[in-house]
Amino acid sequence: MSSVDTYFLSPTAHAPNSLLPVIHYRDVLPHPLSEEGVTKFLTANKWEKRGTWGHIPIRHFHPNSHECYGIFQGSSKLLLGVGESDQSGGLEVSVQAGDVIVLPAGTAHSCAVSSEDYRYIGVYPEGCPRWRNAMGSKPIDLTALRKESGEVEMPEHDPVYGAGGPLMQLWNVKEKARL
Repeated sequence: MSSVDTYFLSPTAHAPNSLLPVIHYRDVLPHPLSEEGVTKFLTANKWEKRGTWGHIPIRHFHPNSHECYGIFQGSSKLLLGVGESDQSGGLEVSVQAGDVIVLPAGTAHSCAVSSEDYRYIGVYPEGCPRWRNAMGSKPIDLTALRKESGEVEMPEHDPVYGAGGPLMQLWNVKEKARL
Protein backbone atom coordinates (compact mmCIF):
# COMPACT_ATOMS: atom_id res chain seq x y z
CA MET A 1 0.00 0.00 0.00
CA SER A 2 1.35 3.42 -0.91
CA SER A 3 1.43 6.25 1.59
CA VAL A 4 -1.80 8.05 2.30
CA ASP A 5 -2.03 11.76 3.02
CA THR A 6 -4.94 13.11 5.03
CA TYR A 7 -6.14 16.68 5.33
CA PHE A 8 -8.51 17.97 8.01
CA LEU A 9 -10.39 21.14 7.10
CA SER A 10 -12.21 23.37 9.55
CA PRO A 11 -15.54 24.91 8.62
CA THR A 12 -15.70 28.49 7.37
CA ALA A 13 -18.54 30.99 7.04
CA HIS A 14 -19.03 29.71 3.47
CA ALA A 15 -18.06 26.00 3.55
CA PRO A 16 -19.06 23.30 6.05
CA ASN A 17 -16.16 20.97 5.22
CA SER A 18 -16.21 17.75 7.27
CA LEU A 19 -15.09 16.08 10.44
CA LEU A 20 -13.80 13.33 8.12
CA PRO A 21 -10.41 13.85 6.47
CA VAL A 22 -9.81 14.32 2.77
CA ILE A 23 -7.77 11.28 1.65
CA HIS A 24 -5.04 11.57 -0.98
CA TYR A 25 -3.40 8.51 -2.52
CA ARG A 26 -0.34 9.33 -4.64
CA ASP A 27 0.52 7.38 -7.80
CA VAL A 28 -1.77 4.41 -7.12
CA LEU A 29 -3.60 4.05 -10.43
CA PRO A 30 -2.66 1.23 -12.82
CA HIS A 31 -0.48 2.01 -15.83
CA PRO A 32 -0.81 2.74 -18.64
CA LEU A 33 -3.10 5.50 -17.42
CA SER A 34 -6.31 5.92 -19.38
CA GLU A 35 -9.87 6.97 -18.66
CA GLU A 36 -11.08 3.41 -19.27
CA GLY A 37 -8.41 1.82 -17.07
CA VAL A 38 -8.99 4.22 -14.18
CA THR A 39 -12.74 3.74 -14.48
CA LYS A 40 -12.41 -0.05 -14.36
CA PHE A 41 -10.01 0.14 -11.39
CA LEU A 42 -12.11 2.48 -9.20
CA THR A 43 -15.52 1.04 -10.05
CA ALA A 44 -14.31 -2.44 -9.04
CA ASN A 45 -14.57 -1.23 -5.42
CA LYS A 46 -18.27 -0.30 -5.31
CA TRP A 47 -17.89 3.26 -6.55
CA GLU A 48 -19.62 4.37 -9.75
CA LYS A 49 -18.43 6.76 -12.43
CA ARG A 50 -20.61 9.79 -12.97
CA GLY A 51 -18.46 11.91 -15.21
CA THR A 52 -15.14 12.98 -16.66
CA TRP A 53 -13.89 16.50 -16.09
CA GLY A 54 -10.92 18.82 -16.29
CA HIS A 55 -10.18 22.21 -14.76
CA ILE A 56 -13.12 23.46 -12.66
CA PRO A 57 -12.20 26.78 -11.02
CA ILE A 58 -15.57 27.34 -9.34
CA ARG A 59 -15.43 26.85 -5.56
CA HIS A 60 -18.22 24.51 -4.50
CA PHE A 61 -19.15 21.60 -2.23
CA HIS A 62 -21.59 18.71 -2.22
CA PRO A 63 -23.41 18.44 1.13
CA ASN A 64 -25.21 15.24 0.09
CA SER A 65 -22.46 13.03 -1.37
CA HIS A 66 -18.86 11.93 -1.03
CA GLU A 67 -16.76 12.32 -4.18
CA CYS A 68 -13.57 10.75 -5.49
CA TYR A 69 -11.28 11.87 -8.32
CA GLY A 70 -9.14 9.44 -10.30
CA ILE A 71 -6.62 11.61 -12.16
CA PHE A 72 -5.55 9.97 -15.41
CA GLN A 73 -3.95 12.90 -17.21
CA GLY A 74 -2.07 16.10 -16.38
CA SER A 75 -1.87 17.86 -13.03
CA SER A 76 -3.68 20.42 -10.94
CA LYS A 77 -3.38 22.39 -7.75
CA LEU A 78 -6.67 21.94 -5.90
CA LEU A 79 -7.93 24.52 -3.44
CA LEU A 80 -9.74 22.76 -0.61
CA GLY A 81 -11.82 24.06 2.26
CA VAL A 82 -13.05 27.47 1.10
CA GLY A 83 -16.32 28.59 -0.43
CA GLU A 84 -16.84 31.13 -3.18
CA SER A 85 -17.02 34.11 -0.81
CA ASP A 86 -14.16 33.15 1.52
CA GLN A 87 -11.50 35.82 1.09
CA SER A 88 -8.55 33.74 2.28
CA GLY A 89 -7.56 30.41 3.69
CA GLY A 90 -7.97 26.96 2.31
CA LEU A 91 -5.40 24.33 1.56
CA GLU A 92 -3.66 23.91 -1.78
CA VAL A 93 -2.99 20.28 -2.71
CA SER A 94 -1.08 19.26 -5.83
CA VAL A 95 -2.45 16.24 -7.70
CA GLN A 96 -1.14 14.55 -10.81
CA ALA A 97 -1.87 11.67 -13.13
CA GLY A 98 -1.96 8.46 -11.10
CA ASP A 99 -3.36 10.10 -7.95
CA VAL A 100 -6.72 9.54 -6.27
CA ILE A 101 -8.30 12.05 -3.90
CA VAL A 102 -11.44 11.36 -1.84
CA LEU A 103 -13.53 14.31 -0.66
CA PRO A 104 -16.01 13.70 2.16
CA ALA A 105 -19.45 15.27 1.80
CA GLY A 106 -19.40 18.98 2.53
CA THR A 107 -15.75 19.54 1.57
CA ALA A 108 -15.29 22.68 -0.52
CA HIS A 109 -13.07 22.21 -3.56
CA SER A 110 -11.98 23.80 -6.84
CA CYS A 111 -9.00 23.90 -9.17
CA ALA A 112 -6.63 26.82 -8.56
CA VAL A 113 -4.46 26.07 -11.59
CA SER A 114 -4.23 23.06 -13.90
CA SER A 115 -2.20 21.83 -16.83
CA GLU A 116 -4.05 22.10 -20.14
CA ASP A 117 -4.36 18.32 -20.35
CA TYR A 118 -5.71 17.82 -16.78
CA ARG A 119 -8.45 15.15 -16.79
CA TYR A 120 -10.03 13.00 -14.10
CA ILE A 121 -13.03 10.79 -13.58
CA GLY A 122 -15.45 11.44 -10.75
CA VAL A 123 -16.68 8.39 -8.86
CA TYR A 124 -19.22 8.21 -6.06
CA PRO A 125 -20.21 5.43 -3.65
CA GLU A 126 -22.68 3.07 -5.32
CA GLY A 127 -26.26 4.10 -4.68
CA CYS A 128 -25.56 7.60 -3.39
CA PRO A 129 -27.83 10.38 -4.64
CA ARG A 130 -26.81 12.71 -7.44
CA TRP A 131 -24.59 15.38 -5.96
CA ARG A 132 -26.02 18.77 -5.15
CA ASN A 133 -23.77 21.78 -5.72
CA ALA A 134 -23.54 24.55 -3.17
CA MET A 135 -21.22 27.45 -3.82
CA GLY A 136 -20.68 29.10 -0.48
CA SER A 137 -21.41 32.49 -2.02
CA LYS A 138 -23.16 33.71 1.11
CA PRO A 139 -22.85 32.69 4.76
CA ILE A 140 -24.19 29.18 5.26
CA ASP A 141 -26.28 27.51 7.93
CA LEU A 142 -23.27 25.64 9.27
CA THR A 143 -25.25 23.52 11.71
CA ALA A 144 -27.72 22.31 9.08
CA LEU A 145 -25.07 21.60 6.44
CA ARG A 146 -22.73 19.80 8.88
CA LYS A 147 -25.72 17.69 9.98
CA GLU A 148 -26.67 16.89 6.37
CA SER A 149 -23.14 15.99 5.29
CA GLY A 150 -22.57 14.02 8.50
CA GLU A 151 -25.61 11.87 7.70
CA VAL A 152 -24.40 10.89 4.21
CA GLU A 153 -24.17 7.13 4.01
CA MET A 154 -20.68 5.73 4.34
CA PRO A 155 -19.11 3.94 1.37
CA GLU A 156 -18.87 0.15 1.55
CA HIS A 157 -15.31 0.11 0.22
CA ASP A 158 -12.24 2.26 -0.13
CA PRO A 159 -12.13 3.23 -3.85
CA VAL A 160 -8.47 2.19 -4.20
CA TYR A 161 -7.94 -0.73 -1.78
CA GLY A 162 -11.43 -2.15 -1.30
CA ALA A 163 -13.09 -3.37 1.90
CA GLY A 164 -9.89 -3.31 3.98
CA GLY A 165 -8.52 -0.02 2.66
CA PRO A 166 -7.41 3.02 4.64
CA LEU A 167 -10.64 4.94 4.06
CA MET A 168 -12.52 2.37 6.11
CA GLN A 169 -10.34 3.05 9.15
CA LEU A 170 -9.80 6.78 8.60
CA TRP A 171 -13.51 7.40 8.29
CA ASN A 172 -14.37 4.81 10.99
CA VAL A 173 -16.96 3.33 8.66
CA LYS A 174 -17.81 0.30 10.81
CA GLU A 175 -18.16 2.42 13.94
CA LYS A 176 -20.45 4.92 12.18
CA ALA A 177 -22.60 2.09 10.77
CA ARG A 178 -23.36 0.95 14.33
CA LEU A 179 -24.56 4.39 15.48
